[in-house]
Amino acid sequence: MSAEIENRVKELGYVIPTAAAPAANYVSYVISGSILHISGQLPIADGKIAVTGHLGKDVDVATGQKAAELCAVNILAQAKAALGGDLSRIKRIIKINGFVASVPTFVEQHLVINGASNLLVNALGEPGKHARAAVGMAALPLNAAVEIDAIVEIA
Repeated sequence: MSAEIENRVKELGYVIPTAAAPAANYVSYVISGSILHISGQLPIADGKIAVTGHLGKDVDVATGQKAAELCAVNILAQAKAALGGDLSRIKRIIKINGFVASVPTFVEQHLVINGASNLLVNALGEPGKHARAAVGMAALPLNAAVEIDAIVEIA
């Protein structure tokens, strides 16, 4: 099942990378009982932030959705690391919190975070369906356009 999930991600145009190490004094994930908490993931590809700037100014919605997809792929990378490489241990994505760097007049954060929601559902099927928040922010670390964290139920 884990290979099936990775194959679905490949069909969506991505490869699940090696999980990035934390950049400061925190851990990338914490497992508490059957709950996996994944720290905020940025739209990193090939070791660098792939989408920078603010929605409504430097970044359009379609590009923001691609940034959210990258965040979701990096969430799966952290889950894979936390679960010893076995993504089939994901019982359900409980919730994602999406943060969108945006100008004050931008009100389509929900459309941006759809990129992550769609990728998670397409990769995981029913277990990928989740609750979520989509919030506008004045700025995000390293000028990233999007950051997303996740709460996951695991077996």
